[in-house]
Amino acid sequence: MSVSDAVVIGAGHNGLIAAIRLADAGWDVTLLEAQPEVGGAVRSAELTPGYVTDLFSAFYPLAVASPVFADLDLAGHGLQWSRAPLAFGHPAGPDDVDAPVVFPDAADTAAHLATFDERDRRAWLDLVEQWQQLRPAILDTLFGPFPPVRALLSVLRSLGTADALRLGRFLILPADQMVRELFHSEKAGLLILGNALHADIPLHAPGSGLMGYLLTMLGQDTGYPVPVGGAGELSAALRRRAESAGVTVVCETRATGIDVQGGRATGVVDSTGRRWPARRAVLADVSAPALYTELLSADDVPARVLDDLRTFTWDTPVVKVNYAFGEKIPWRSANLGGAGTVHLGADARNIAYSSADIETGRVPEHPFLLFGQMTTADPGRSPAGTESAWSYSHLPRGVTDDDAAQLLARRMDAVLEAHAPGVSDLIVGRHVQTPHDLQAADANLVHGTVNGGTAQLFQQLIFRPTPNLGGASTPVDRLYLAGSGAHPGGGVHGACGNNAARAALASDGLRGLPRRVFDRNVIRRLTKTDNNH
Repeated sequence: MSVSDAVVIGAGHNGLIAAIRLADAGWDVTLLEAQPEVGGAVRSAELTPGYVTDLFSAFYPLAVASPVFADLDLAGHGLQWSRAPLAFGHPAGPDDVDAPVVFPDAADTAAHLATFDERDRRAWLDLVEQWQQLRPAILDTLFGPFPPVRALLSVLRSLGTADALRLGRFLILPADQMVRELFHSEKAGLLILGNALHADIPLHAPGSGLMGYLLTMLGQDTGYPVPVGGAGELSAALRRRAESAGVTVVCETRATGIDVQGGRATGVVDSTGRRWPARRAVLADVSAPALYTELLSADDVPARVLDDLRTFTWDTPVVKVNYAFGEKIPWRSANLGGAGTVHLGADARNIAYSSADIETGRVPEHPFLLFGQMTTADPGRSPAGTESAWSYSHLPRGVTDDDAAQLLARRMDAVLEAHAPGVSDLIVGRHVQTPHDLQAADANLVHGTVNGGTAQLFQQLIFRPTPNLGGASTPVDRLYLAGSGAHPGGGVHGACGNNAARAALASDGLRGLPRRVFDRNVIRRLTKTDNNH
Protein backbone atom coordinates (compact mmCIF):
# COMPACT_ATOMS: atom_id res chain seq x y z
CA MET A 1 0.00 0.00 0.00
CA SER A 2 1.55 3.30 -1.11
CA VAL A 3 1.68 6.09 1.45
CA SER A 4 1.46 9.74 0.43
CA ASP A 5 2.67 12.74 2.37
CA ALA A 6 -0.79 14.25 1.96
CA VAL A 7 -4.19 13.11 0.76
CA VAL A 8 -6.50 15.83 -0.54
CA ILE A 9 -10.22 15.08 -0.68
CA GLY A 10 -12.06 16.79 -3.52
CA ALA A 11 -10.69 18.11 -6.82
CA GLY A 12 -12.62 21.34 -7.03
CA HIS A 13 -10.43 24.34 -7.71
CA ASN A 14 -9.61 24.66 -4.00
CA GLY A 15 -8.53 21.03 -3.75
CA LEU A 16 -6.45 21.32 -6.91
CA ILE A 17 -4.70 24.45 -5.64
CA ALA A 18 -4.05 22.90 -2.23
CA ALA A 19 -2.51 19.87 -3.93
CA ILE A 20 -0.37 22.09 -6.18
CA ARG A 21 1.02 24.07 -3.25
CA LEU A 22 1.97 20.94 -1.33
CA ALA A 23 3.52 19.28 -4.37
CA ASP A 24 5.48 22.44 -5.17
CA ALA A 25 6.91 22.20 -1.63
CA GLY A 26 8.16 18.69 -2.38
CA TRP A 27 5.34 16.66 -0.86
CA ASP A 28 4.02 13.49 -2.44
CA VAL A 29 0.29 14.23 -2.89
CA THR A 30 -2.74 12.10 -3.81
CA LEU A 31 -5.92 13.90 -4.82
CA LEU A 32 -9.22 11.99 -4.61
CA GLU A 33 -12.31 13.08 -6.55
CA ALA A 34 -15.75 11.45 -6.43
CA GLN A 35 -16.86 12.60 -9.89
CA PRO A 36 -15.52 11.26 -13.21
CA GLU A 37 -13.70 14.55 -13.83
CA VAL A 38 -12.05 17.26 -11.77
CA GLY A 39 -13.39 20.76 -11.34
CA GLY A 40 -16.22 20.68 -8.82
CA ALA A 41 -18.31 23.75 -9.64
CA VAL A 42 -15.94 24.80 -12.45
CA ARG A 43 -17.09 22.57 -15.32
CA SER A 44 -18.72 22.85 -18.73
CA ALA A 45 -20.54 20.61 -21.21
CA GLU A 46 -22.48 20.63 -24.50
CA LEU A 47 -26.05 20.35 -23.26
CA THR A 48 -27.19 21.47 -26.72
CA PRO A 49 -24.97 20.28 -29.62
CA GLY A 50 -22.66 23.05 -30.73
CA TYR A 51 -23.25 25.18 -27.60
CA VAL A 52 -20.80 25.11 -24.68
CA THR A 53 -22.58 25.58 -21.33
CA ASP A 54 -20.87 26.39 -18.06
CA LEU A 55 -22.68 24.15 -15.61
CA PHE A 56 -22.04 26.16 -12.44
CA SER A 57 -19.69 29.17 -12.19
CA ALA A 58 -18.92 31.06 -15.38
CA PHE A 59 -17.19 34.44 -14.95
CA TYR A 60 -13.93 34.65 -13.00
CA PRO A 61 -12.92 38.17 -11.95
CA LEU A 62 -11.87 36.81 -8.55
CA ALA A 63 -9.53 34.25 -10.11
CA VAL A 64 -7.81 36.84 -12.27
CA ALA A 65 -7.49 39.26 -9.33
CA SER A 66 -6.60 36.72 -6.64
CA PRO A 67 -2.94 36.60 -5.59
CA VAL A 68 -3.40 32.83 -5.24
CA PHE A 69 -3.62 32.36 -9.00
CA ALA A 70 -0.91 34.88 -9.85
CA ASP A 71 2.11 32.53 -9.79
CA LEU A 72 0.49 29.31 -11.04
CA ASP A 73 1.38 29.97 -14.71
CA LEU A 74 -1.84 28.41 -15.94
CA ALA A 75 -1.22 30.01 -19.34
CA GLY A 76 1.72 27.64 -19.61
CA HIS A 77 -0.73 24.79 -19.10
CA GLY A 78 -3.14 25.83 -21.83
CA LEU A 79 -5.45 28.38 -20.18
CA GLN A 80 -6.53 31.43 -22.16
CA TRP A 81 -8.85 34.18 -20.98
CA SER A 82 -11.48 36.04 -22.99
CA ARG A 83 -13.64 39.05 -22.13
CA ALA A 84 -16.86 40.57 -23.40
CA PRO A 85 -16.72 44.10 -24.86
CA LEU A 86 -18.53 45.34 -21.73
CA ALA A 87 -18.10 43.82 -18.28
CA PHE A 88 -21.72 44.02 -17.13
CA GLY A 89 -24.92 46.02 -17.25
CA HIS A 90 -28.08 46.50 -15.22
CA PRO A 91 -31.25 47.92 -16.81
CA ALA A 92 -33.45 49.90 -14.46
CA GLY A 93 -36.52 47.96 -15.62
CA PRO A 94 -38.01 46.20 -18.66
CA ASP A 95 -38.62 49.49 -20.47
CA ASP A 96 -35.10 50.86 -19.96
CA VAL A 97 -33.52 51.49 -23.39
CA ASP A 98 -30.27 52.95 -22.00
CA ALA A 99 -29.06 50.62 -19.27
CA PRO A 100 -26.02 51.55 -17.19
CA VAL A 101 -23.02 49.46 -18.27
CA VAL A 102 -19.32 49.24 -17.44
CA PHE A 103 -16.90 49.96 -20.28
CA PRO A 104 -13.27 48.76 -20.30
CA ASP A 105 -12.04 52.35 -19.75
CA ALA A 106 -13.11 54.04 -16.51
CA ALA A 107 -13.38 57.41 -18.28
CA ASP A 108 -15.90 55.92 -20.72
CA THR A 109 -17.94 54.45 -17.87
CA ALA A 110 -17.87 57.80 -16.08
CA ALA A 111 -19.01 59.63 -19.22
CA HIS A 112 -21.83 57.12 -19.62
CA LEU A 113 -22.99 57.59 -16.02
CA ALA A 114 -22.81 61.36 -16.49
CA THR A 115 -25.68 61.08 -18.98
CA PHE A 116 -27.88 60.09 -16.02
CA ASP A 117 -26.44 62.70 -13.65
CA GLU A 118 -23.35 64.79 -14.43
CA ARG A 119 -22.19 64.59 -10.81
CA ASP A 120 -21.71 60.83 -11.13
CA ARG A 121 -18.85 61.30 -13.60
CA ARG A 122 -16.62 62.50 -10.78
CA ALA A 123 -18.15 60.05 -8.30
CA TRP A 124 -17.18 57.09 -10.49
CA LEU A 125 -13.66 58.33 -11.18
CA ASP A 126 -13.08 58.98 -7.47
CA LEU A 127 -14.28 55.47 -6.64
CA VAL A 128 -11.95 53.92 -9.22
CA GLU A 129 -9.01 55.99 -7.94
CA GLN A 130 -9.72 54.80 -4.40
CA TRP A 131 -9.87 51.19 -5.61
CA GLN A 132 -6.56 51.45 -7.44
CA GLN A 133 -4.88 52.73 -4.30
CA LEU A 134 -6.39 50.08 -2.04
CA ARG A 135 -6.55 47.10 -4.42
CA PRO A 136 -3.46 45.19 -3.16
CA ALA A 137 -4.37 45.58 0.51
CA ILE A 138 -8.04 44.68 -0.03
CA LEU A 139 -7.21 41.57 -2.06
CA ASP A 140 -4.54 40.45 0.42
CA THR A 141 -7.01 40.99 3.26
CA LEU A 142 -9.77 39.01 1.58
CA PHE A 143 -7.74 36.16 0.14
CA GLY A 144 -4.96 35.68 2.65
CA PRO A 145 -5.14 33.79 5.95
CA PHE A 146 -7.13 35.37 8.75
CA PRO A 147 -6.31 37.60 10.58
CA PRO A 148 -4.76 39.68 7.77
CA VAL A 149 -2.26 41.52 9.98
CA ARG A 150 0.22 42.58 7.28
CA ALA A 151 -2.50 43.77 4.90
CA LEU A 152 -4.16 45.85 7.60
CA LEU A 153 -0.82 47.39 8.62
CA SER A 154 -0.26 48.29 4.98
CA VAL A 155 -3.60 50.11 4.88
CA LEU A 156 -2.77 51.98 8.07
CA ARG A 157 0.62 53.05 6.69
CA SER A 158 -0.82 54.28 3.40
CA LEU A 159 -3.95 55.98 4.76
CA GLY A 160 -3.35 56.83 8.38
CA THR A 161 -5.63 55.88 11.22
CA ALA A 162 -8.44 58.37 10.59
CA ASP A 163 -8.83 57.54 6.90
CA ALA A 164 -8.46 53.82 7.62
CA LEU A 165 -11.40 54.06 10.02
CA ARG A 166 -13.45 55.84 7.35
CA LEU A 167 -12.55 53.09 4.91
CA GLY A 168 -13.54 50.42 7.43
CA ARG A 169 -16.91 52.07 7.87
CA PHE A 170 -17.36 52.30 4.10
CA LEU A 171 -16.57 48.62 3.52
CA ILE A 172 -19.11 47.35 6.06
CA LEU A 173 -21.92 49.57 4.82
CA PRO A 174 -25.15 47.96 3.68
CA ALA A 175 -25.26 48.11 -0.11
CA ASP A 176 -28.34 50.34 -0.21
CA GLN A 177 -26.66 52.87 2.09
CA MET A 178 -23.40 52.67 0.14
CA VAL A 179 -25.02 53.66 -3.15
CA ARG A 180 -26.92 56.50 -1.47
CA GLU A 181 -23.62 57.91 -0.24
CA LEU A 182 -21.76 57.38 -3.52
CA PHE A 183 -24.09 58.33 -6.38
CA HIS A 184 -26.76 60.81 -7.34
CA SER A 185 -28.69 58.79 -9.93
CA GLU A 186 -30.52 55.56 -9.21
CA LYS A 187 -29.09 54.06 -12.39
CA ALA A 188 -25.47 54.45 -11.28
CA GLY A 189 -26.30 52.83 -7.95
CA LEU A 190 -27.74 49.78 -9.68
CA LEU A 191 -24.23 48.75 -10.75
CA ILE A 192 -23.27 48.12 -7.13
CA LEU A 193 -26.67 46.84 -5.98
CA GLY A 194 -26.76 44.14 -8.65
CA ASN A 195 -23.30 42.91 -7.77
CA ALA A 196 -24.14 42.94 -4.07
CA LEU A 197 -26.86 40.39 -4.84
CA HIS A 198 -24.26 37.86 -5.98
CA ALA A 199 -24.07 37.04 -2.27
CA ASP A 200 -26.96 36.13 0.03
CA ILE A 201 -26.60 39.20 2.24
CA PRO A 202 -29.72 41.41 2.31
CA LEU A 203 -29.04 44.82 0.79
CA HIS A 204 -29.92 46.54 4.07
CA ALA A 205 -27.50 44.34 6.07
CA PRO A 206 -23.95 45.37 7.02
CA GLY A 207 -21.34 43.86 4.71
CA SER A 208 -23.50 43.62 1.62
CA GLY A 209 -21.85 46.71 0.17
CA LEU A 210 -18.41 45.07 0.17
CA MET A 211 -19.47 42.40 -2.31
CA GLY A 212 -21.07 45.00 -4.55
CA TYR A 213 -18.04 47.29 -4.34
CA LEU A 214 -15.54 44.47 -4.96
CA LEU A 215 -17.26 42.98 -7.99
CA THR A 216 -18.06 46.39 -9.46
CA MET A 217 -14.49 47.60 -9.19
CA LEU A 218 -13.12 44.32 -10.55
CA GLY A 219 -15.51 44.70 -13.48
CA GLN A 220 -13.97 48.09 -14.19
CA ASP A 221 -10.46 46.87 -13.45
CA THR A 222 -10.14 43.48 -15.16
CA GLY A 223 -13.56 42.93 -16.71
CA TYR A 224 -15.33 39.63 -16.09
CA PRO A 225 -13.03 37.12 -17.80
CA VAL A 226 -14.00 33.62 -18.93
CA PRO A 227 -11.77 30.68 -19.95
CA VAL A 228 -11.63 30.23 -23.71
CA GLY A 229 -13.59 27.08 -24.51
CA GLY A 230 -15.59 26.87 -21.28
CA ALA A 231 -15.22 26.83 -17.51
CA GLY A 232 -13.90 23.28 -17.69
CA GLU A 233 -10.75 24.60 -19.37
CA LEU A 234 -9.78 26.35 -16.13
CA SER A 235 -10.10 23.07 -14.22
CA ALA A 236 -8.24 21.18 -16.94
CA ALA A 237 -5.36 23.66 -16.73
CA LEU A 238 -5.27 23.30 -12.94
CA ARG A 239 -5.16 19.52 -13.30
CA ARG A 240 -2.29 19.71 -15.80
CA ARG A 241 -0.46 22.08 -13.47
CA ALA A 242 -1.01 19.72 -10.53
CA GLU A 243 0.14 16.64 -12.41
CA SER A 244 3.22 18.47 -13.70
CA ALA A 245 4.11 19.10 -10.05
CA GLY A 246 3.74 15.39 -9.30
CA VAL A 247 0.21 15.20 -7.89
CA THR A 248 -1.56 11.86 -8.42
CA VAL A 249 -5.18 12.58 -9.38
CA VAL A 250 -7.65 9.74 -8.82
CA CYS A 251 -11.22 10.32 -10.05
CA GLU A 252 -14.39 8.29 -9.40
CA THR A 253 -13.14 7.66 -5.87
CA ARG A 254 -15.46 8.92 -3.16
CA ALA A 255 -14.01 9.51 0.29
CA THR A 256 -16.29 8.21 3.03
CA GLY A 257 -14.14 8.59 6.12
CA ILE A 258 -10.98 10.02 7.62
CA ASP A 259 -8.78 7.78 9.75
CA VAL A 260 -7.82 9.39 13.06
CA GLN A 261 -5.29 7.83 15.44
CA GLY A 262 -4.27 9.47 18.67
CA GLY A 263 -6.04 12.68 17.70
CA ARG A 264 -4.18 12.89 14.39
CA ALA A 265 -5.46 12.40 10.82
CA THR A 266 -3.57 9.52 9.24
CA GLY A 267 -5.42 8.84 6.01
CA VAL A 268 -8.67 8.54 4.10
CA VAL A 269 -11.08 5.67 3.47
CA ASP A 270 -13.03 5.49 0.21
CA SER A 271 -16.41 3.95 -0.62
CA THR A 272 -14.82 0.61 -1.56
CA GLY A 273 -13.11 0.34 1.82
CA ARG A 274 -9.67 1.10 0.44
CA ARG A 275 -7.39 3.12 2.69
CA TRP A 276 -5.24 5.98 1.44
CA PRO A 277 -2.61 6.63 4.14
CA ALA A 278 -1.17 10.11 4.70
CA ARG A 279 2.14 10.65 6.50
CA ARG A 280 1.85 14.38 7.04
CA ALA A 281 -1.66 15.77 6.45
CA VAL A 282 -5.18 15.33 5.13
CA LEU A 283 -6.87 18.30 3.44
CA ALA A 284 -10.60 18.25 2.74
CA ASP A 285 -12.17 20.37 -0.03
CA VAL A 286 -15.66 19.53 1.24
CA SER A 287 -18.40 21.41 3.06
CA ALA A 288 -17.83 22.03 6.74
CA PRO A 289 -20.85 19.95 7.87
CA ALA A 290 -19.73 17.07 5.64
CA LEU A 291 -16.26 17.09 7.18
CA TYR A 292 -17.43 17.08 10.79
CA THR A 293 -20.58 14.97 10.57
CA GLU A 294 -19.85 12.55 7.71
CA LEU A 295 -16.12 12.06 7.20
CA LEU A 296 -15.15 12.17 10.87
CA SER A 297 -16.43 9.93 13.64
CA ALA A 298 -18.41 11.77 16.31
CA ASP A 299 -15.80 10.51 18.78
CA ASP A 300 -13.15 12.61 17.01
CA VAL A 301 -15.12 15.87 17.01
CA PRO A 302 -15.57 18.01 20.14
CA ALA A 303 -19.18 18.15 21.31
CA ARG A 304 -19.20 21.94 21.09
CA VAL A 305 -18.30 21.81 17.39
CA LEU A 306 -21.16 19.44 16.67
CA ASP A 307 -23.45 21.65 18.74
CA ASP A 308 -22.38 24.78 16.82
CA LEU A 309 -22.90 23.05 13.48
CA ARG A 310 -26.58 22.64 14.31
CA THR A 311 -26.90 26.39 13.71
CA PHE A 312 -24.67 26.39 10.61
CA THR A 313 -26.53 28.43 7.99
CA TRP A 314 -26.48 27.64 4.29
CA ASP A 315 -26.84 30.32 1.67
CA THR A 316 -29.98 30.42 -0.49
CA PRO A 317 -30.59 27.66 -3.10
CA VAL A 318 -29.94 28.35 -6.76
CA VAL A 319 -32.03 27.54 -9.83
CA LYS A 320 -30.12 27.79 -13.10
CA VAL A 321 -31.60 27.90 -16.60
CA ASN A 322 -29.23 27.19 -19.49
CA TYR A 323 -30.21 28.50 -22.91
CA ALA A 324 -29.11 27.98 -26.49
CA PHE A 325 -30.41 30.81 -28.69
CA GLY A 326 -30.50 30.59 -32.48
CA GLU A 327 -29.87 34.32 -32.78
CA LYS A 328 -28.48 37.14 -30.65
CA ILE A 329 -30.72 38.35 -27.82
CA PRO A 330 -32.98 41.26 -28.86
CA TRP A 331 -32.46 43.51 -25.84
CA ARG A 332 -34.63 46.62 -25.46
CA SER A 333 -31.46 48.33 -24.27
CA ALA A 334 -29.17 47.64 -27.23
CA ASN A 335 -25.97 48.25 -25.27
CA LEU A 336 -26.63 45.08 -23.24
CA GLY A 337 -25.72 43.12 -26.36
CA GLY A 338 -22.06 43.74 -25.54
CA ALA A 339 -22.23 42.85 -21.83
CA GLY A 340 -20.99 39.49 -20.61
CA THR A 341 -23.04 39.66 -17.41
CA VAL A 342 -26.45 41.31 -17.12
CA HIS A 343 -28.42 41.87 -13.92
CA LEU A 344 -32.12 41.62 -14.69
CA GLY A 345 -35.50 41.95 -13.07
CA ALA A 346 -34.98 44.59 -10.46
CA ASP A 347 -34.84 48.31 -10.16
CA ALA A 348 -34.17 49.49 -6.63
CA ARG A 349 -37.83 48.94 -5.67
CA ASN A 350 -38.22 45.49 -7.21
CA ILE A 351 -34.95 44.33 -5.69
CA ALA A 352 -36.57 44.93 -2.32
CA TYR A 353 -39.68 42.97 -3.33
CA SER A 354 -37.64 40.02 -4.58
CA SER A 355 -35.48 40.02 -1.45
CA ALA A 356 -38.57 40.21 0.77
CA ASP A 357 -40.06 37.15 -0.97
CA ILE A 358 -36.89 35.17 -0.36
CA GLU A 359 -36.64 36.26 3.28
CA THR A 360 -40.29 35.31 3.94
CA GLY A 361 -40.14 31.90 2.26
CA ARG A 362 -42.00 32.68 -0.98
CA VAL A 363 -40.86 31.84 -4.49
CA PRO A 364 -40.15 35.31 -5.94
CA GLU A 365 -42.90 36.47 -8.27
CA HIS A 366 -40.55 38.85 -10.08
CA PRO A 367 -37.10 37.34 -9.43
CA PHE A 368 -33.77 39.06 -9.71
CA LEU A 369 -31.56 37.28 -12.28
CA LEU A 370 -27.89 36.98 -12.94
CA PHE A 371 -27.65 36.46 -16.69
CA GLY A 372 -24.57 35.41 -18.64
CA GLN A 373 -23.98 35.87 -22.36
CA MET A 374 -21.20 33.38 -22.89
CA THR A 375 -20.76 33.69 -26.66
CA THR A 376 -20.51 37.45 -26.22
CA ALA A 377 -17.68 36.82 -23.75
CA ASP A 378 -16.05 33.98 -25.74
CA PRO A 379 -17.10 33.79 -29.42
CA GLY A 380 -16.31 30.06 -29.72
CA ARG A 381 -19.03 29.01 -27.28
CA SER A 382 -21.69 28.68 -30.04
CA PRO A 383 -22.10 29.13 -33.82
CA ALA A 384 -21.68 32.62 -35.27
CA GLY A 385 -24.73 34.81 -34.78
CA THR A 386 -26.10 32.71 -31.88
CA GLU A 387 -25.74 32.88 -28.11
CA SER A 388 -24.96 30.34 -25.40
CA ALA A 389 -26.42 31.86 -22.24
CA TRP A 390 -27.71 31.09 -18.78
CA SER A 391 -29.55 32.76 -15.96
CA TYR A 392 -29.73 31.94 -12.31
CA SER A 393 -31.79 33.09 -9.40
CA HIS A 394 -32.47 32.08 -5.82
CA LEU A 395 -35.17 30.26 -3.94
CA PRO A 396 -35.88 30.98 -0.27
CA ARG A 397 -33.61 29.24 2.19
CA GLY A 398 -34.91 25.73 2.82
CA VAL A 399 -37.10 25.61 -0.32
CA THR A 400 -35.49 23.09 -2.69
CA ASP A 401 -38.31 20.99 -4.17
CA ASP A 402 -38.45 20.55 -7.94
CA ASP A 403 -41.94 22.08 -8.28
CA ALA A 404 -40.75 25.34 -6.70
CA ALA A 405 -37.62 25.26 -8.86
CA GLN A 406 -39.59 24.81 -12.09
CA LEU A 407 -41.99 27.60 -11.07
CA LEU A 408 -39.06 29.93 -10.48
CA ALA A 409 -37.51 28.89 -13.81
CA ARG A 410 -40.69 29.87 -15.67
CA ARG A 411 -40.74 33.22 -13.89
CA MET A 412 -37.09 33.69 -14.86
CA ASP A 413 -38.04 33.11 -18.50
CA ALA A 414 -40.72 35.79 -18.16
CA VAL A 415 -38.25 38.33 -16.76
CA LEU A 416 -35.91 37.71 -19.68
CA GLU A 417 -38.76 38.05 -22.18
CA ALA A 418 -39.80 41.37 -20.63
CA HIS A 419 -36.31 42.80 -21.18
CA ALA A 420 -35.82 41.21 -24.61
CA PRO A 421 -39.21 40.79 -26.33
CA GLY A 422 -39.26 37.84 -28.71
CA VAL A 423 -36.31 36.09 -27.14
CA SER A 424 -38.43 33.04 -26.23
CA ASP A 425 -38.95 32.35 -29.93
CA LEU A 426 -35.18 32.11 -30.41
CA ILE A 427 -34.64 29.25 -27.93
CA VAL A 428 -33.22 26.10 -29.56
CA GLY A 429 -32.22 24.46 -26.28
CA ARG A 430 -33.23 24.95 -22.65
CA HIS A 431 -32.10 22.97 -19.61
CA VAL A 432 -33.05 23.69 -16.00
CA GLN A 433 -30.72 22.79 -13.13
CA THR A 434 -32.67 22.47 -9.89
CA PRO A 435 -31.09 22.47 -6.43
CA HIS A 436 -31.25 18.67 -6.48
CA ASP A 437 -29.45 18.59 -9.83
CA LEU A 438 -26.72 20.87 -8.54
CA GLN A 439 -26.07 18.78 -5.44
CA ALA A 440 -26.10 15.54 -7.45
CA ALA A 441 -23.42 16.95 -9.75
CA ASP A 442 -21.28 18.34 -6.90
CA ALA A 443 -21.81 17.18 -3.32
CA ASN A 444 -20.44 20.50 -2.03
CA LEU A 445 -23.44 22.35 -3.51
CA VAL A 446 -25.62 21.24 -0.61
CA HIS A 447 -29.33 22.00 -1.22
CA GLY A 448 -28.26 23.82 -4.39
CA THR A 449 -26.24 26.42 -2.50
CA VAL A 450 -23.06 27.71 -4.12
CA ASN A 451 -21.22 29.64 -1.40
CA GLY A 452 -20.42 26.91 1.12
CA GLY A 453 -22.59 28.63 3.73
CA THR A 454 -24.07 32.09 4.14
CA ALA A 455 -21.85 35.09 3.43
CA GLN A 456 -23.53 37.13 6.17
CA LEU A 457 -21.23 38.56 8.82
CA PHE A 458 -22.30 36.17 11.57
CA GLN A 459 -20.69 33.32 9.59
CA GLN A 460 -17.66 35.03 8.09
CA LEU A 461 -14.08 35.79 9.14
CA ILE A 462 -13.32 34.21 12.55
CA PHE A 463 -16.87 32.82 12.66
CA ARG A 464 -16.48 30.67 9.54
CA PRO A 465 -17.50 27.87 9.65
CA THR A 466 -18.31 28.18 13.38
CA PRO A 467 -17.30 30.64 16.13
CA ASN A 468 -14.64 28.29 17.44
CA LEU A 469 -13.13 27.28 14.09
CA GLY A 470 -12.24 30.33 12.02
CA GLY A 471 -10.01 29.07 9.25
CA ALA A 472 -8.40 25.94 7.85
CA SER A 473 -7.29 24.32 11.11
CA THR A 474 -9.54 21.74 12.75
CA PRO A 475 -9.66 20.04 16.18
CA VAL A 476 -7.96 17.01 14.59
CA ASP A 477 -4.20 17.34 14.27
CA ARG A 478 -2.94 17.42 10.64
CA LEU A 479 -6.47 17.77 9.23
CA TYR A 480 -7.39 20.96 7.36
CA LEU A 481 -10.60 22.31 5.87
CA ALA A 482 -9.79 23.43 2.30
CA GLY A 483 -13.30 24.14 1.02
CA SER A 484 -15.44 27.27 0.89
CA GLY A 485 -16.77 26.59 4.39
CA ALA A 486 -13.51 28.17 5.57
CA HIS A 487 -12.50 31.83 5.30
CA PRO A 488 -12.99 33.68 2.98
CA GLY A 489 -15.84 31.57 1.62
CA GLY A 490 -17.31 31.00 -1.83
CA GLY A 491 -16.05 32.18 -5.19
CA VAL A 492 -13.31 30.95 -7.50
CA HIS A 493 -10.34 32.67 -5.87
CA GLY A 494 -8.46 29.62 -4.53
CA ALA A 495 -7.86 31.17 -1.12
CA CYS A 496 -9.50 28.37 0.88
CA GLY A 497 -7.31 25.68 -0.67
CA ASN A 498 -4.23 27.87 -0.58
CA ASN A 499 -4.72 28.77 3.10
CA ALA A 500 -5.18 25.10 4.02
CA ALA A 501 -1.97 24.14 2.23
CA ARG A 502 -0.08 26.98 3.92
CA ALA A 503 -1.36 25.84 7.31
CA ALA A 504 -0.32 22.25 6.61
CA LEU A 505 3.16 23.29 5.52
CA ALA A 506 3.64 25.64 8.47
CA SER A 507 2.64 22.92 10.96
CA ASP A 508 4.81 20.16 9.50
CA GLY A 509 7.92 18.66 11.05
CA LEU A 510 9.99 19.93 13.96
CA ARG A 511 9.79 23.53 12.81
CA GLY A 512 6.02 23.25 12.84
CA LEU A 513 5.85 21.83 16.37
CA PRO A 514 5.26 25.20 18.12
CA ARG A 515 2.45 26.02 15.71
CA ARG A 516 0.86 22.58 16.20
CA VAL A 517 0.99 22.95 19.97
CA PHE A 518 -0.37 26.51 19.81
CA ASP A 519 -3.20 25.60 17.41
CA ARG A 520 -4.12 22.52 19.42
CA ASN A 521 -4.27 24.45 22.70
CA VAL A 522 -6.28 27.30 21.22
CA ILE A 523 -8.76 24.99 19.52
CA ARG A 524 -9.12 22.84 22.62
CA ARG A 525 -9.91 25.93 24.72
CA LEU A 526 -12.40 27.24 22.15
CA THR A 527 -14.14 23.90 21.70
CA LYS A 528 -14.12 22.81 25.33
CA THR A 529 -17.63 22.17 26.58
CA ASP A 530 -18.61 23.62 29.95
CA ASN A 531 -19.21 20.98 32.61
CA ASN A 532 -22.64 22.48 33.07
CA HIS A 533 -23.44 22.41 29.33
